[in-house]
Amino acid sequence: MLAPSLVLLAACGLAAGSLINGTTQTCENEGEPVPADAINVVGVHCFSCMCTNGRVQCQPQECPSHEGCHVLVDDPRNNCCRRICKGCVHEGVEHPSGSEWRDAKDPCTVFRCEAGIVTESQIRCHAPCRDPLPPAAGQCCATCPGCQLNGRQVSPGSTVRSSQDACVECRCGPGGRLSCEKRACPVLQCPRERRVRLAGECCARCLGSRALLLPPAGRCLVGMLILPPPKTTCTIFNIKTYQDGDVWQPGPCHSCECRQGQVRCVMQMCPQQNVPCPPNYKLEHKANECCPRCVESDGVCTVFGDPHYRTFDGKFYSFQGSCKYQLASDCVTHTFGIRVTNDARATKASSWTKTISMKIGELKINLGQNMRVKVNGKRVQPPYRLLNKISVNKTRNGVQVETFIGVKIVWDGNSFLEVSVPKRYKGKMCGLCGNFNRKASDDFTLRHGGKALDTDAERFGLSWRVGGTKSCTRPQEQLNREPQCQKPKVHQRSVRQCAPLKEKLFNECHKKLNPNTYYQACIVDMCECPTGRCHCESFMAYAHECQRLGVRVHKWRKASRCLSFWASPRKRPPLRKLQ
Repeated sequence: MLAPSLVLLAACGLAAGSLINGTTQTCENEGEPVPADAINVVGVHCFSCMCTNGRVQCQPQECPSHEGCHVLVDDPRNNCCRRICKGCVHEGVEHPSGSEWRDAKDPCTVFRCEAGIVTESQIRCHAPCRDPLPPAAGQCCATCPGCQLNGRQVSPGSTVRSSQDACVECRCGPGGRLSCEKRACPVLQCPRERRVRLAGECCARCLGSRALLLPPAGRCLVGMLILPPPKTTCTIFNIKTYQDGDVWQPGPCHSCECRQGQVRCVMQMCPQQNVPCPPNYKLEHKANECCPRCVESDGVCTVFGDPHYRTFDGKFYSFQGSCKYQLASDCVTHTFGIRVTNDARATKASSWTKTISMKIGELKINLGQNMRVKVNGKRVQPPYRLLNKISVNKTRNGVQVETFIGVKIVWDGNSFLEVSVPKRYKGKMCGLCGNFNRKASDDFTLRHGGKALDTDAERFGLSWRVGGTKSCTRPQEQLNREPQCQKPKVHQRSVRQCAPLKEKLFNECHKKLNPNTYYQACIVDMCECPTGRCHCESFMAYAHECQRLGVRVHKWRKASRCLSFWASPRKRPPLRKLQ
């Protein structure tokens, strides 16, 4: 039996909580939907009714949220929710915005509709087990039996996201087999300033919403109109109309095409970045390129301590000559040359780099103790720039000189020196830093031809001596004196000061760079140390090489008691005469 009564309704298009008089019905089938056609109210189609407690209860229909959709269009099929996010038509099939589907012929190709744009991408598979099973029929990726992910049991039918990469999702499928895929992010219609990527999410999303300005038939529109908060006018923003068949790139990883009024986009997938680059290569990501790639690195030669040399090709040796030497020069096209003068510093067998001189054509640059810099004989204070030829700046590691030919020098003002040259000088270099041909075996090439033995660093070093005997601070015949490390107290001090190089302070870097060579260099430096802090140069050389390998060591100066050694302003520790 039907019985009239009073019901409170919120009409479609009116504010929530509005009151409308009408009649309700009693009902018998509890929980069943009830057609609302019998209710004589304008806009009745905006309500959904259900049999609840023996009476027909009606609620206003909830329209989908427009947040994030930047292509809103009128929906002729829905008189209540008048606007929806623009869907896509792919091969004659309509797809709502936000939906994904696979290629029927290729299960590894996935399509996604986002506000009228179809993004096509290839699935990248991840198998978190040693012996994955081949993909099941119609599936893209291999699977792992047992549905275990990092020791966690994944429930059948559920999907979990990797904690290491928010774009990797794993699903426990039929038969208890786990499959993991890395998704690609779709092309978005909103401008970059309206995009946000929340923590823990793989892809960026759009903020706000925009209505669509219909393009001419057969054309594609990328841009749209901004929906202003309650105003009656719209502002046009960045509208671009493309002809059918036009192709464009909205970003370095995307390529889009206009097809019969529909935007079709393809996203390039980058290879896994956890694969290291080969030796003498580094990972580089240019702003206009989609994926980072391995490029050949510059040649880097390091000099530190007593002095110890690491050549452009990675050969490590020590040479305690106390004269002037050719460090690194372009011996083929003769574009530049770098010389160093070593100082015995009141020691019997040791020496340290004292000054550096660089010549590029008529340009001369001199670097001295306490970071003194001269350009063409005139003292300058960093930051300093000479036209487009050189720039001199202070860094945390000292002073850095950059030249117009790409050669760079880092000098700490005491004894640490680093020279880097562009890869175009490969095979053209000579001097104490070697020939930069990516082979360490022939780095001991002598100045006038021939090659010294790997154990004869003295012969190699002396062959690159330049200038007269006036540049020497110790007679050459004393070159072979062994450092005085035999005394127990001296040795104990050396071990104590150098030990942190092999301990947890540099643990992360130990995985990529063996510290033993730097540790032994540190022990040698402490034998005749005139300052008490000679270990700091080995620490700095190791930390600098770690950083070049992508590992940054934090607070190593404080932990190794080298903080004040590079304090600003620089004060060189006083020398003490050895007994």
